[in-house]
Amino acid sequence: MALLAYLKSLFILQLLMGFVFVVSGLIINFIQLCTCILWPINKQLYRRINCRLSYSLWSQLVMMLEWWSGTECTLYTDQATVDKFGKEHVIIILNHNFEVDFLCGWTMCERYGILGSSKVLAKHELLKVPLIGWTWYFLEIVFCKRKWEEDRKTVFSGLERLKDYPEYMWFLLYCEGTRFTEKKHQISMQVAESKGLPKLKYHLLPRTKGFTTTLQCLKGTVTAVYDVTLNFKDKQTPTLLSIVNGKKYKADMRVQRFSVDEIPEDEQECANWLHKLYQEKDALQEQYNKEGKFPGPTIIPPRRPWTLLNFLFWATLLLSPLINFACGVVVSGSPLLIIGFILFLIIASIAIRRLIGVTEVKKTGSSYGNLEAKKQN
Repeated sequence: MALLAYLKSLFILQLLMGFVFVVSGLIINFIQLCTCILWPINKQLYRRINCRLSYSLWSQLVMMLEWWSGTECTLYTDQATVDKFGKEHVIIILNHNFEVDFLCGWTMCERYGILGSSKVLAKHELLKVPLIGWTWYFLEIVFCKRKWEEDRKTVFSGLERLKDYPEYMWFLLYCEGTRFTEKKHQISMQVAESKGLPKLKYHLLPRTKGFTTTLQCLKGTVTAVYDVTLNFKDKQTPTLLSIVNGKKYKADMRVQRFSVDEIPEDEQECANWLHKLYQEKDALQEQYNKEGKFPGPTIIPPRRPWTLLNFLFWATLLLSPLINFACGVVVSGSPLLIIGFILFLIIASIAIRRLIGVTEVKKTGSSYGNLEAKKQN
């Protein structure tokens, strides 16, 4: 075990994994670009193909969580709810406290066969991020600038387009709008106080507009809302970098299903429903902190081999020529070739590190409630 942990911490292995992810991602993005000719001919075929292509990329990240780090995911829910997973269009509400919360969500999507068709209401800045933003663009992800006056038309048209999506989808919403930090929480609770709303201890005040709009636009398509609260055992705070280093975690996810028929249609009543839900989520978090677990039965869905097989396919395809080229450079003895190859490795490592940086709490998030930032804007 010690040897395995040492191997996982080797930078060269992590760099090779990053190389496989980046190059395979560029290949996938190119194929996605080529599929655009199908859109005017057969839109549903275009969508089905892009679901498979995006799966091939995202599953490599899921593989890191499931197989490389060995992180375990436990669901706290009933069997009746689990039986519906992957068999209906739903909206997912997830707390936004960790750098890898999206990865845990993707893991559940993969285990129930809907990773390729998973959706999210994403911030517009991510559209410019290579691989991630490009893949999401072809997957018809809805992007927003978090300014409703500018987002209204884009969000409505993007959501309306998804009403006839051919594959079951889980549409993820981070209703808090940004990742939880103590500073943001303090500002958020000042906003709650000014609006006469109950204060939350472990969450930011939810932004209701995104939820009510999504529910309204996808009415008739979405049949349920899944409220998911994520925590990690022993109050650990995993990062994508620690996952890459092979560190193992134990994730607990409390899932509660609400039929859309249970949620008020009136916008203000729907917003009140969401605020009440977050008060309940806060109470759940309090209970978890005291007892180290959520209430209710537990289910541990088994990991599937497809994420590992997919990565091995890309690794075999891409690493063989790279290793042959590296051996050729060394054998040639050419200082120019050797220096060039070293520069390539340095540039590659910097690029991969920047991609990881997209998930880091200190480098992401909005200026929600930040009056100073609003003045600067």
